[in-house]
Amino acid sequence: MPELPEVETTRRGLAPAMEGKAISRVILNRPDLRFPIQSDFRARLAGRTVERIDRRAKYLLLRLSGGDVLVAHLGMSGSFRIEAARAPLATATLYREIPRLAAHDHVIFEMSEGARIVYNDPRRFGFMFVAADADLEHHPRMRGIGVEPLEPPLEPSTLDRLFEGAGTSLKAALLDQKRIAGLGNIYVCEALHRAGLSPLRRAATLSGGDQFARTARRRLASAICNVLSDAIEAGGSSLKDFSGADGKPGYFQHAFRVYDREGAACPKRGCKGAIERVVQSGRSTFYCRTCQR
Repeated sequence: MPELPEVETTRRGLAPAMEGKAISRVILNRPDLRFPIQSDFRARLAGRTVERIDRRAKYLLLRLSGGDVLVAHLGMSGSFRIEAARAPLATATLYREIPRLAAHDHVIFEMSEGARIVYNDPRRFGFMFVAADADLEHHPRMRGIGVEPLEPPLEPSTLDRLFEGAGTSLKAALLDQKRIAGLGNIYVCEALHRAGLSPLRRAATLSGGDQFARTARRRLASAICNVLSDAIEAGGSSLKDFSGADGKPGYFQHAFRVYDREGAACPKRGCKGAIERVVQSGRSTFYCRTCQR
């Protein structure tokens, strides 16, 4: 599943092709994605101008004239591609530069200047819906999403509050979207290694006024912001076939310190440990038990 940097890369790629332009027509090639598409979906989009594209957690928010918002989630295999006017083969691809079957082109947005924005999703775990901007915060899909880690930058004091009394592991707490929005397995593993903190540690040990907790919170808040910023700068991570708006893959996977590096020497200077893999809640965790405490 794309994490915050990949969704942000997608947002930045879509913005030049859609912002300030009207949606002339919406083509639905099936009645559902992960969930049924609402009956007034096309009517609420046709003729509306995309005023701005934002991101909230792992959601894309296309803010429309008239006060509605088109919300899109990529799920596991969803992707957008931009087809230039009258040149469908001259495409820029967002999230997944792979040969696509037309059968998986489920939603098409025809823009006022001739471009087409095509949503392709072989596994159909993604979804879209339209909601009034004023009601979005209370929509069932959006309610209870945690704090954004980058805008504004995550503060140690926020971690103190979020981890107080937490009975889960540190990794599980960071993956909880009701605490911090947009973090996924890759970037949690990478941030914890940069911060020198074990993913197995109880999250509550980072809350409180003792010296360890204060220092650990500062290191972790900084590591989370830096990892996400570095990944966005690199265009996200391409473990299989991620690509950005220019069709090029993301490059952050070449900077992984621990993720998917089981058995490799720990890259931290002076550490003689090796990267291990353990399973937490059914998901792989990569870390160095020597330097991550």
